Amino acid sequence: MPLALWALTLSAFAIGTTEFVIVGLIPTIAASLQVSVPSAGLLVSLYALGVAIGAPVLTALTGRVPRKLLLLGLMLLFTAGNLVAWMAPGYEALMAARVLTGLAHGVFFSIGSTIATSLVPKEKAASAIALMFSGLTVALVTGVPLGTFIGQHFGWQMTFLAVAMLGVIAFIGIALLVPSGIARGKPASLLTQMAVLKKPRLLLVYAMTTLGYGGTFVAFTYLAPILQQVAGFSAGAVGLVMLVYGVSVAFGNIWGGKLADRKGPVRALQIVFALLAAVLLVLQFTAANKIAVLVTVLAWGAVAFGNVPGLQVYVVQRAGRDAPQAVDVASGLNIAAFNVGIALGAWGGGIIVDRIGLMATPWIGALVVLGALLLTTLAGRLDRRDAARGIAAPAASDTAILTH
Repeated sequence: MPLALWALTLSAFAIGTTEFVIVGLIPTIAASLQVSVPSAGLLVSLYALGVAIGAPVLTALTGRVPRKLLLLGLMLLFTAGNLVAWMAPGYEALMAARVLTGLAHGVFFSIGSTIATSLVPKEKAASAIALMFSGLTVALVTGVPLGTFIGQHFGWQMTFLAVAMLGVIAFIGIALLVPSGIARGKPASLLTQMAVLKKPRLLLVYAMTTLGYGGTFVAFTYLAPILQQVAGFSAGAVGLVMLVYGVSVAFGNIWGGKLADRKGPVRALQIVFALLAAVLLVLQFTAANKIAVLVTVLAWGAVAFGNVPGLQVYVVQRAGRDAPQAVDVASGLNIAAFNVGIALGAWGGGIIVDRIGLMATPWIGALVVLGALLLTTLAGRLDRRDAARGIAAPAASDTAILTH
């Protein structure tokens, strides 16, 4: 694999770290800025909204910008956002910083797969995509626990400074290693993207994505407060629990992909959503015991992101049937749906914490995931109805990009 691809992987690692590290730092930030835990949780929502807006809107607006120049601009925006977070004098400045970095995230992963495949021969395209997106997985396994450790021992501001330094290294790597003549695909206009949103069956998939991913973040956003206030872990131990979670997520992504390949995306999603709802309900009863909650978090990580492969494969399949001229757009909008789920889940979780209590987030999150399970079952029935009427089942012709 060319060195330029490793520069993209490092960028993905930095972006993934800044996205999820905030979860482990919510109690620390809340105490430092003298805001409530739900208010600190909004920092997760604002980042996700930045991604959801940046992915479709800014990708369309920057479609004619040379790819290398766009990559450099995105890493500058990413680095600037983290530097603003490092120097943030208060809560409002930190909110603005999170939106800035979220915008960079959205565009980077929207164009990332195209750039990665342009760097290698055609037969290595899938491997190139997998390598670049492995930066996200590595971020969950190493970047998030390490960032949490830094924030809890040296101040949360230092975490953002460290991530900004990663952004500088990624910028230098892109400047030196990524070629200037990367071909641009035909940019998808906002009108093209809006046309996809007129397809009822695609909207059903987006609803599945939003509920299935959002249900997790109702509780996951407030995992650190649960670990500290309910389970009795010290602030320093939260980083180790996040490490356990990240390792489990890495295996869960692989397991979820194989399950979707073996059973088909709809059946695989039914299994994953049922297990995820069950784990969230179990967390309700194990949160007060350190060993039991560790086992639960391990199981949670294995299923929390296991729905990503099935959802991405299914949206590509449906788009191939309902919007064959805009499969890439439909896939990109599903990435936006993931982040709408994160934003709504974190926001709703904050309301739940404020009005009902911290330990209401797991069981309410489970109910949201059950909603995704019901929609998935409906989608399966509609597919079978189509098959009975002689309408060809949707089939994916290309590998889906498995990311949020």
